[in-house]
Amino acid sequence: MGRFLPVLAVVACLAGCGGDDGGSGPGRGTLALDFQPNPVHAGIYAAHNLRVRVPAASTDSLKLLAAGRADMSVVDIHDLGLARERGSDIVGVGALVQRPLAAVIARGSDVRRPRDLEGHRVGVTGLPSDAAVLRAVIEHDGGQFERVRRVTIGFSAVPSLIAGRVDAVVAFWNAEGVALRERGVKTREFRVDDYGAPRYPELVLAVTRETLEKRAELVDSMLAELRAGTRSALRHREATIQELVRVSGADEPLVRAQFDSVAPALRPPLRLDRAALEGWARFDSRFGILREAPDVQRAFRLR
Repeated sequence: MGRFLPVLAVVACLAGCGGDDGGSGPGRGTLALDFQPNPVHAGIYAAHNLRVRVPAASTDSLKLLAAGRADMSVVDIHDLGLARERGSDIVGVGALVQRPLAAVIARGSDVRRPRDLEGHRVGVTGLPSDAAVLRAVIEHDGGQFERVRRVTIGFSAVPSLIAGRVDAVVAFWNAEGVALRERGVKTREFRVDDYGAPRYPELVLAVTRETLEKRAELVDSMLAELRAGTRSALRHREATIQELVRVSGADEPLVRAQFDSVAPALRPPLRLDRAALEGWARFDSRFGILREAPDVQRAFRLR
């Protein structure tokens, strides 16, 4: 989830959350985040008996998992599919959020609907999922994807849109979308699951097959802690917001607005829905993120 806005105090978070490289006991596993702490991770920071590692980049959580330096990782679902295509036998065991977070966010009075973006500049990070999201949104509204001018902007969606370098961006509605509104920027937001995509979980919790088979008790213990933590975070919002401000160093108004935005997507905590996952598999293969639809039964532990 590398396009989240950078935040401060990562070193402090690593120290406070036990970001050491030591092994995990049966009741205290190590969880690697997908990126910097933010309200998507509310349940993680409300959980107990977890070590939390904060990676430098979004792909590092998979590297930590493969290297045995994390027992479980938060992973973008598209990255899980790509990793499995490359031969990594990682397994999704829970859903951190219950819907896609990706959206096409446009600025300008002449863009009222997705197909109005034909001929306009749209900023993308360069990740394959961005092109898929943009294509799905445009084509669902009857537009022609080829007529949209894609501009690679990396992870600078907010400044690029504010500066007028692009007319729209592919970004996360719960992060950049909220940040833009907090800065007074008027935008139109086209969420991908409102325009052509199924309601799949954007972020999942993943473990290696070996961990799942040899340390199932640890996996179940961590999931129980995260489930309880998510429920607690949603019940005690003010305490949750203050903790997220503390570990992230971000401004309280932004954290509060982002938490309010994403909170409904955290329910029900960690549920994996077979139909939603099968919809994701078809979507990723149809729009070219993956070569073919993955075997959901193999890629996820479904109960």
